[in-house]
Amino acid sequence: MEMAIGSHTTSKLTPKALPLSSRNLEPSRRNSIYSNSWLKRQFHGSALSIESKAKSGRFPLRNSVKCSVSQATEAATEKKSQLTRRNDIRNIAIVAHVDHGKTTLVDSMLKQAKVFRDNQFVQERIMDSNDLERERGITILSKNTSITYKDTKINIIDTPGHSDFGGEVERILNMVEGVLLVVDSVEGPMPQTRFVLKKALEFGHAVVVVVNKIDRPSARPDYVINSTFELFIELNATDEQCDFQVIYASGLKGKAGLSPDNLADDLGPLFEAIIRCIPGPQIAKDGVLQMLATNIEYDEHKGRIAIGRLHAGVLRKGMDVRVCSSENECRFGRVSELFVYEKFSRVPTERVEAGDICAVCGIDDIQIGETIADKALGTPLPSIKVEEPTVRMAFSINTSPFVGREGKYVTSRNLRDRLYRELERNLAMKVEDGETSDTFIVSGRGTLHITILIENMRREGYEFMVGPPKVINKKVDDQLLEPYEIAIVEVPEEYMGSVVELLGKRRGQMIDMQGTGSEGTTLMKYKIPTRGLLGLRNSILTVSRGTAVLNTIFDEYGPWAGDINTRDQGSLVAFEDGTSTSYALASSQERGQMFIGPGVDVYKGQIVGIHQRPGDLSLNVCKKKAATNIRSNKEQTVVLDTPLEYSLEDCIEYIQEDELVEVTPLSIRMCKNPKIVKKSR
Repeated sequence: MEMAIGSHTTSKLTPKALPLSSRNLEPSRRNSIYSNSWLKRQFHGSALSIESKAKSGRFPLRNSVKCSVSQATEAATEKKSQLTRRNDIRNIAIVAHVDHGKTTLVDSMLKQAKVFRDNQFVQERIMDSNDLERERGITILSKNTSITYKDTKINIIDTPGHSDFGGEVERILNMVEGVLLVVDSVEGPMPQTRFVLKKALEFGHAVVVVVNKIDRPSARPDYVINSTFELFIELNATDEQCDFQVIYASGLKGKAGLSPDNLADDLGPLFEAIIRCIPGPQIAKDGVLQMLATNIEYDEHKGRIAIGRLHAGVLRKGMDVRVCSSENECRFGRVSELFVYEKFSRVPTERVEAGDICAVCGIDDIQIGETIADKALGTPLPSIKVEEPTVRMAFSINTSPFVGREGKYVTSRNLRDRLYRELERNLAMKVEDGETSDTFIVSGRGTLHITILIENMRREGYEFMVGPPKVINKKVDDQLLEPYEIAIVEVPEEYMGSVVELLGKRRGQMIDMQGTGSEGTTLMKYKIPTRGLLGLRNSILTVSRGTAVLNTIFDEYGPWAGDINTRDQGSLVAFEDGTSTSYALASSQERGQMFIGPGVDVYKGQIVGIHQRPGDLSLNVCKKKAATNIRSNKEQTVVLDTPLEYSLEDCIEYIQEDELVEVTPLSIRMCKNPKIVKKSR
């Protein structure tokens, strides 16, 4: 029998297709036949060919019931490092690209582990507790929970799927020994899948691949598994990591199985895979206390709560500890309260043993990355390192004529305190003082990363202005470098030409293009400067009639790509204060598309629309019809176009160097920057 796996093979690799005898081979024999180093060498060639000389068939590469980590190797490693392994706990992170269904999968895991009463009402996406997360349908902050399965406690951490919140993912990987990599059964590995997998492999974590949404009509599990395997090899995974366990699941229906055609009635196979394939935490049972603060929460009554995994020793309530940021910087504190995660809540406890994830209260000034250690003999753990930000924006106090109408916090001191407070829990963000006392420069991993902060601040009652996003360049050996990102665009074939032309104007270089099968869409992969992505999402949606899907992730710093023109049209600007009228808007809309309707208060310098030509145009949108006693026989009916409704992200992508976005709790307006005088028509 001969079996081949190409990069886009459609051959079935399920256990059903193979003789039963092949599935019952001893682990040692299987490992000798299917050495992954041999597999890698063959894979980098043209195809994988396995010729059977034995009478029995071959064991499928991806559906093994045993995991690849041999117990002998594991025991030797533990003996060498003099660590013991706790088998009653598993610490796992669920990682995936945005919208691949990981939060829904966690919902099903919680329900099947009897975390809730049978008659208890449970809303969808239980873990998305933040209002913004519910509105946008994305996970922004990581969440902890735990379930018990067959006397084993499984600590589960739900992580964000968007690359802009990669700082959260990097921190969380410090707390776990393994990850569930959730991959969509149609899309396969996407940019964020690559990012989180790369981080997990660098930490040396065990990986269980969950092919989710297997019940979709256009599901293609074989392609998805092969693409994921290619990704493992591309990211230099070890032989053991490459021999990952695959579980097929439908998170919505709460079913899982070892074969796409034979799902169990529950998630039992997934729980079994977690216990079997992900090792328990390695701990120094009699070691000196060490716990790394990986996350910070705040409670009005308890103050700052440090969350992390206990690496060594035992932590007790009321214990005096040493808090260290480095060898030379240590201070003392006391643990006032101690919590562990049980089911869907924090439960108070008297002591926590090494290997478990816990929450510590009582140390008011603790920061992410600091170590809680033994008072006498404690030493710090390596601090958390997070990748540098790539985009920055200027925040300043509101200087418009409408200042103070809606906001509660409007002064520069309020703004400064809030921004610097954000740094305490948002490691991937940086804040520095600007050129003036009322301006602050905020740097983040992407525009969405900063936009979420802006949205949270306006909901808290802050009123301020933000400038256009700018990329953070580097200078190496007198050469100017700028950040580049990998952009993957999924677009119907009929709009492909327009999208290719648009990306070409933004200095994008096509790397790959392929059809995605039955849905008639094409997947294009580009390497593009981060500057070219600013404002790109709206443009792509416009040229594709709202059908294209754009995903991006940071790639590397590369040579300066040259000038990029991100907007061809100017703005329509109000040149006096007042209230907009239907009479004035009827003539104004002939000049372009309007952002406002009649009866809206505007001020001089406010952007009220998009000019249909390059360059800005000042308009009077408050002009009233002359009130004379001469009347025509019939009044003319005014027909106004529906004004454009721009969200916060749309406004930030729209504005250019000489424009600002005014953010208040109730309104989002755009205006010209009075400090930058640009020639207008």
